[in-house]
Amino acid sequence: MYQQAERYGVTKVKKAYWQSLGLAAFAGAFIALAFVFYITVTTGSSSSWGLVRLAGGLAFSLGLMLVVICGGELFTSTVLSSVAWAQKLVSTKELLACWVRVYIGNLFGAMLMLTLIITARMYELDGGLWGVNALNIAQHKLHHGWAQAFALGVLCNMLVCLGVWMTFASKDALTKAILLMLPVAMFVSSGFEHSIANLFMVPLGIVIANFAHSGYFDAAGITAAQYSDLTLANFIWNNLIPVTLGNIVGGGLLVGLGYWIIERKPQQTSDLHIAPPTLAECLSPFNSPSIQSLTNTVNGTHSLLVTPSGDVSMPKSIQKLNVSEVMNQTPFTLTPELSVYEGLKRLSDANERGASVVDAQQRLLGYISQQDLLRSLWSEEYVRGIAYKVADLMQTQVLTVAPNDAVADLIELMVVDRNKLFPVSEMGILTGNTFASYEERLRRAHASKPSSFPVVDEGKLVGVITREAIAAKVCDVYA
Repeated sequence: MYQQAERYGVTKVKKAYWQSLGLAAFAGAFIALAFVFYITVTTGSSSSWGLVRLAGGLAFSLGLMLVVICGGELFTSTVLSSVAWAQKLVSTKELLACWVRVYIGNLFGAMLMLTLIITARMYELDGGLWGVNALNIAQHKLHHGWAQAFALGVLCNMLVCLGVWMTFASKDALTKAILLMLPVAMFVSSGFEHSIANLFMVPLGIVIANFAHSGYFDAAGITAAQYSDLTLANFIWNNLIPVTLGNIVGGGLLVGLGYWIIERKPQQTSDLHIAPPTLAECLSPFNSPSIQSLTNTVNGTHSLLVTPSGDVSMPKSIQKLNVSEVMNQTPFTLTPELSVYEGLKRLSDANERGASVVDAQQRLLGYISQQDLLRSLWSEEYVRGIAYKVADLMQTQVLTVAPNDAVADLIELMVVDRNKLFPVSEMGILTGNTFASYEERLRRAHASKPSSFPVVDEGKLVGVITREAIAAKVCDVYA
């Protein structure tokens, strides 16, 4: 989950400006809709205080579900990108620019929903009690002291970010939605403060207090003077600023950097090289746990994998490697107009099994292999008169990687079929009908993936990374 959090942060910070802004507007609208749901659920109920707030909190969880499942850039969860910043995967300038544009996008989405809700005159529901509920909620938020508002903001975003962090454990949409419900329900029902929710909720109260027609107040049995403290200046100073700062501390510092401090410490020892066993140890299986495990497997019995003491996980230096550090930056390429014979000759002369096909601007068009070209030459025995070119035979559906992709992830893609290694569905249901140990499954988990991947950045070929190059780099690390 921690590694997923790193990728999560990098993705958010590196996202294109307009895409990030647009998704942030959606997120602001989603949270606003969730607060509308909360107001509706909690209006006019005579049930116990706690149960009403629990129902409202569960209703509000719709907002974060929409953000996570439908895609959105929410400021309070985006502060988790502090993990990527701490790992030096993004710069401070990039991090702050991301936070600012997401905040602006959230504000735009919230204001759009505010306009629609006011135009729909939803505040008149239940004889005006819906609007009274909204006014009371908004006014209550302005009565916190600075320290109280800050602390409530810290508590709120701890729960939001922990909820998002839990979703890193699953790829299943329904599981993600269920995981988000209780953390969100807790912060809402407990009265913790969410800056983006407040961008909709408090302005909603301000607009109702200042622009609702006079007949509304008479029908609802209230006066506009009761809510005279609902002003924009009061909102920004007494709520928005301390709550936003609290959200950053709760999510970005306590959760994000908290896990970063904890998770990075064990990895520091993984760069230590474990001394190989001596000849005497190798000759005596009783003295060498790894040899003993191998002997047991050969004899047909299955035991837990026994390893020497110490951290034998993949070294941190490999985990931190990016594709750009291993790739060949001057890859051998072919052009689409070459004939079959010329393409095959160039591959043979370069001692290459295949090559990327690019145009004059180095844009990747496809991939051609010796096998593709030889198949064409063989077919001429049966289909004569067709002058094939590389462009006619190349594969256009090509698996590519980006320069900042992790080499550790690429190793897994190249060599491991996870469906064979872990024969369960995304819901955790066993799909195989026989039991096999992890070691047995690992031996059978061969991946049918290429051994060479073009590296593409903004549509252009910038290199190629091969299994041989990765193997050589891994050997250097373990040497």
